Amino acid sequence: MTGRYHAPFAEHGSHTVDAAIADRLLRIALEKGGDYADLFFEYSVSGSYAYDEQILKSARRAVSMGLGVRVMKGDATGYAYCEDFSFDAMKQAAETAAQIAAGGQPVAPLAVSMRDAPSRYPVAEESLDVDGEAKKAILERADRAARASDPRVVRVDASFAESVREVLIANSLGHMAHDRQPLIRFGIRVIAEDGGNRQSGSSGGGGRMGLEYFEGQTPEWHAEQAVQQALVMLDAREAPAGEMDVVLAPGDSGILLHEAVGHGLEADFNRKKTSNYSDRVGEEVASALCTVVDDASLEGSRGSINVDDEGQLPTRSVLIEGGVLKGYMQDRHSADFFGTTPDGHGRRQSFRSHPMPRMTNTMLLGGQDAPEDVIRSVSRGVYAKKFGGGQVDISNGDFVFSLTEGYLIEDGKLTAPLKGVNLIGNGPDAMRNVVMLGHDFEVSDGIWTCGKEGQSVPVGVGCPTIKIASRTVGGTQVAGG
Repeated sequence: MTGRYHAPFAEHGSHTVDAAIADRLLRIALEKGGDYADLFFEYSVSGSYAYDEQILKSARRAVSMGLGVRVMKGDATGYAYCEDFSFDAMKQAAETAAQIAAGGQPVAPLAVSMRDAPSRYPVAEESLDVDGEAKKAILERADRAARASDPRVVRVDASFAESVREVLIANSLGHMAHDRQPLIRFGIRVIAEDGGNRQSGSSGGGGRMGLEYFEGQTPEWHAEQAVQQALVMLDAREAPAGEMDVVLAPGDSGILLHEAVGHGLEADFNRKKTSNYSDRVGEEVASALCTVVDDASLEGSRGSINVDDEGQLPTRSVLIEGGVLKGYMQDRHSADFFGTTPDGHGRRQSFRSHPMPRMTNTMLLGGQDAPEDVIRSVSRGVYAKKFGGGQVDISNGDFVFSLTEGYLIEDGKLTAPLKGVNLIGNGPDAMRNVVMLGHDFEVSDGIWTCGKEGQSVPVGVGCPTIKIASRTVGGTQVAGG
């Protein structure tokens, strides 16, 4: 892979940082008696474009680089970072981390050697290497298509974000791994107005790919999706309130699974016994229809990685199988506690942050039901098509999610669009009440970012059409009224 942006440790770069320097820094990191140490070198370039009211309002480019050094001694962890690759700065970071996790006799690290890694996001030309005019043209196309589609469209905003993150990880066990992670995200938001009634609609997508993304999902297609959502919502009625069946649309509805269930399966919460799933491996925690996996290997997906931020090679982790809890997502710290091995879920926002167990692409796998049969089975309920914000209590799984697009189901048919819909419930309880699963499994189109303890990382979600029996829907009317 070639391009204009390469880290000092890139395969075709200047090799300012190499195995010999990593060995020296690891020795310094362990000289105060730490049990284990790792180095996280990062070089990232990012860009963004904002198109607002037919004007390119901003175009930005930023570069970030640095080294994070972690030293572990029992339950103690020392962490320090520097923001350049001069040896003096890196040496000081290693010495600082060593002081925090000191004790005992020095342990000699093993000589590092590079591990082979998979290639899950081959990109012929990274978007950062493409002239900015091409990205401006994409935003202009989306804007024109949205405005031309309906006279009720009164405002259009479009955005494009891009980055390349290059990482090199070395640890005292002798492992060294390198990865170059491209990422793009496109988004469009429109506002439609009719007689003083204003409603918005949005669409977006992307992933670990280049501008070839738009060969499949064109800017015009995204504009059409956003406009249709806004127009539908102009006719939306207030949501009913009460207990009723809920049907989740395939794809993006996986964000409810991610938030209400996935975080509770991250090993650090279970190590601290603050998760509803603590000490429950081997127990039935969901409907027998449910199998939940976290899979970093999906080609081009937003949450996919070749190497995690601890240098592990992630694959596909089965978390819940046939309703039974099989295990947690592990980083090195939690894996040591549970007496298992890290499984590639150690992730961090940047070299300034310590790694922790994080999701990649978290998915509820498909079932045997036809999607139309799932909807036909509901006499009165809500069809959740697009999700907005939400809140979740990790300790017990209680959640509240708002919908940006939803529909009333009456006598097995989608009828009126709804506004003001909130889904209220408990993640584990909702999983136990999954009664139908469609065979129409989809992965989300590259829009989600996950926050945890102040760190944000890109993730993917996925699911089929899902029927959950008797959920609480928050609205303004009494159910049946």
